Amino acid sequence: MGEADVSGKLELELRRGVVVLAALSQLREPRYGYELRQALAEQGMVVEEGTLYPLLRRLESQGALASEWRVDEGPPRRYYALNAEGRALLERLTASWRAMNDTMDRLLEEGTR
Repeated sequence: MGEADVSGKLELELRRGVVVLAALSQLREPRYGYELRQALAEQGMVVEEGTLYPLLRRLESQGALASEWRVDEGPPRRYYALNAEGRALLERLTASWRAMNDTMDRLLEEGTR
């Protein structure tokens, strides 16, 4: 396995957990899947449909999201948004992310001294 293959796989592992937090961060207001993908991409987090839609369904089944079908404008679209449990989850994951990020900053800074 080449260096690029190893690096790519490790980067993919890093992204996996971050995608959950990124998606939750953008669902404070209702969004449908494509709209969410665009919002994430505009901020530099490109997420494939094959990753995003199963994630949304999983988060809903785990009780973090509420969804509803809307047919008022254009084709029917399923909108997702954080519910109370989802807002609490976002808060906890954000705190964990910030703590891990601070720790990693210290660890990486030590490596450059």
